[in-house]
Amino acid sequence: MLKSKIHRVTVAAGLLSDATSLVLSRELLRAADLLPGERVDVVDITNGSRFTTHVEEAAGGKGVAVLGGANVRLVATGDLVIIIGYGSYDAGEAERTDPKVVFVDRQNCITQVGHDAAADIPEFDTVRGDTLIESSGRRT
Repeated sequence: MLKSKIHRVTVAAGLLSDATSLVLSRELLRAADLLPGERVDVVDITNGSRFTTHVEEAAGGKGVAVLGGANVRLVATGDLVIIIGYGSYDAGEAERTDPKVVFVDRQNCITQVGHDAAADIPEFDTVRGDTLIESSGRRT
């Protein structure tokens, strides 16, 4: 089940030789309820790539989001990504669990934390994720 996501993170590409996969600042990890070593999916909004990696905590700084290792072949500095964390829950827990959805600005500063995984982001002219848009531009 979806546990958390950080929406529209601006990433920097590290070095291919980096041993870590995705380094995030402490405030981003905490807001999304992610732990160092936790497995996440990364969806690149800019180029469409999608991959699985793990997160580590940055040594310092705010808004840090750096991909390293083989992941640098899948993203470019400045790409926008969605970072998705998952949890395993029994049926009762799943019904009581609301995902954490973290919205950030272009500097990866947290602007909002909510629980609606399909929420639109007005400042980015997006539409709700549970709304279909036909090629004609009509919402259904």
